[in-house]
Amino acid sequence: MATVAANGAANTTQEKPSGPLLVPLATPTPESKPYGRPALTADEKEKYSWLLEQVKSYTDITSEKGTSPLTDEEKQWLTRECLLRYLRATKWNQKDAEKRLRDTLIWRREYGVSELTPEHISPENETGKQVLLGFDKQGRPCHYLNPGRQNTSPSPRQVQHLVFMLERVIDMMPAQVETLSLMINFKSSKTRSNTAPGIGQAREVLHILQNHYPERLGKALIINVPWVVNGFFKLITPFIDPLTREKLKFNEDMSQYVPKEQLWTEFNGSLEFDYNHSVYWPALVKMCDEKRQARTQRWIAGGKQIGELEDYLAGSLDKGVAPPTPAPASETEVVKAVEELKISEPAVADAPAAKSEEDVKVEAAPASAAA
Repeated sequence: MATVAANGAANTTQEKPSGPLLVPLATPTPESKPYGRPALTADEKEKYSWLLEQVKSYTDITSEKGTSPLTDEEKQWLTRECLLRYLRATKWNQKDAEKRLRDTLIWRREYGVSELTPEHISPENETGKQVLLGFDKQGRPCHYLNPGRQNTSPSPRQVQHLVFMLERVIDMMPAQVETLSLMINFKSSKTRSNTAPGIGQAREVLHILQNHYPERLGKALIINVPWVVNGFFKLITPFIDPLTREKLKFNEDMSQYVPKEQLWTEFNGSLEFDYNHSVYWPALVKMCDEKRQARTQRWIAGGKQIGELEDYLAGSLDKGVAPPTPAPASETEVVKAVEELKISEPAVADAPAAKSEEDVKVEAAPASAAA
């Protein structure tokens, strides 16, 4: 199975802007290397096969919005790696994984994940309180949260904003990458000194992340943590999965994890970036739309398979999970096959030779004499 570089176009030279960068970066640095995907044990393969067969048997999904068949978008979402993420999140309990997968399909319908439009979310991001910018040393997209730039009051749209941006960061993931780097800067601003979210909203966000985006967090790098926020983290720690807690890094040198040239200067990197909503927002939406459409086209070309390979959808593999299509036979092969299959015709007895006029006269002569 042929492969290309995991970073896609990462090896292409990106033009350095004359002033501060205003748009997202499309690819990691050439030196950024994903960890790769671990091989499965025989037991894990068996559990994955069981889960795949269960998911393939889905016909209808019932939610608060009613009962309807699985959509193409949902089938595409059910990749091999998606199923494996739920298996890992449930410590390879296949029945728990199947239940959580179905619960997420229901949640995505009821929450309206695919119906969250850029126009609806745009007001929440006018100050750049969430930014997708650059990739870490493992090729994971960096998702910056800037609570000090909060520009709206608590509302359902604030949580929708986070969900929308999570979907976009997934769009940005290169091949062999399925996690993100969360970069949180709790630096206060002139308009906002308390940068900690409310406990209720924090619990809702944690519930969504842990139940519907399992195994998506690579690292959470957090800086400028004031005592108020430190107390906030102590309050929510009981609600955070132990494995997730291990991924939290506080006030560390971020350049350990992100190449300086792709690390925002606000996080002590060398990437000069200014957030201009009228420039950044349409550029992000366009970039993500193109990447998502390219994945969908490959999914269709691969036969719309449930359990498709995410690396195939990302363009690093030539073939997906569909069995190979036999090559068309050559003309010579067709002729040979026809000859081998041809049924011999039964032999036909020789017909008597036609009689000449003289023979007819000779045979008729005795009959005349008898008369």
